[in-house]
Amino acid sequence: NANMLAGIKPTVGRISRWGVIPITGDQDTAGPMTRTVADAAIMMGVLEGNEPDPNDPATTTCSPPPGNDYTAYLNTEGLQGARIGIPRAMYYDSVSVPGQEVYRGGLPPHARGVMDEVIQILRDQGATIVDPANIPSVLDPDPSQNLMTAGGSSVLFYGMKRDFNTWLASLGDAAPVSTLTELRDWNEENRHAGTLKYDQLRLDQSDEIDLEVDKAQYEADRARDLLLNGELGIDAAMAEHNLDALLFPGSSGAGIAARPGYPTVIVPFALTPSEFDPALPEGFEAKPRPFGVSFTGNACSEPRLIELAYAFEQATTGRIAPPGMN
Repeated sequence: NANMLAGIKPTVGRISRWGVIPITGDQDTAGPMTRTVADAAIMMGVLEGNEPDPNDPATTTCSPPPGNDYTAYLNTEGLQGARIGIPRAMYYDSVSVPGQEVYRGGLPPHARGVMDEVIQILRDQGATIVDPANIPSVLDPDPSQNLMTAGGSSVLFYGMKRDFNTWLASLGDAAPVSTLTELRDWNEENRHAGTLKYDQLRLDQSDEIDLEVDKAQYEADRARDLLLNGELGIDAAMAEHNLDALLFPGSSGAGIAARPGYPTVIVPFALTPSEFDPALPEGFEAKPRPFGVSFTGNACSEPRLIELAYAFEQATTGRIAPPGMN
């Protein structure tokens, strides 16, 4: 989104995670970032194996398309008859948090105008717009079942302690460090060289996890993530409205899709004003920022998402290349 690129975040397991430096295997996945949806579709066919990877049990989750050919879904008429849901609550409009006198989410006026334009383009291309198609867990009045009041999750921290150490161990003697603790220590010892320019808070928090003591909390958090983001989240909205995809502004839907490991295809579309509060100091000029459109669906729905994203891209060609590039 921030770099005006087309990209596919695949279902976790669609592409082998073997060799990927992990944050957490629960959510990690490789995926293509390219100039166009067509390029991303080509890369998907290269990245996905013909058969499950014995080094990654998650690769049994989805079956590849015939011949690993995602370009077969590059259909300019792919939006005709498609049902696209608009998750208004929180992702477009601010919404009240159960039991609290606060509101969360919502789009600034310029982004709202962009998404209104996007929705009209989808209609013009033959899609049925289901508006609203809200995420049930966003609006659930029960705080224990509401995505906004679910509280913090230990999944990323626990997963990094577990999976990063496993990855380091897989490198054997070739690795300059063998544990997350050793990596933190090395960073501290070389602070003078700039290793901690941006600090290492996430590394610290992850390394402080005890994989035995904190296991029960992790399992509870992981189950809650899957429930509120998957079963009572994307899955429920898709099923209730018989949708082909949910449409998220920019990368706002990245979190809800990542937690259950669901796919998203993002298409570059526009530049929007950069706003800062407080304003930038005098002499600094905020340049417009890229703004993409994300199509998100259920697990293993990449072929359909590619079809929708490609048809939208071809109807708009909204990508603006950096100077000197195309």
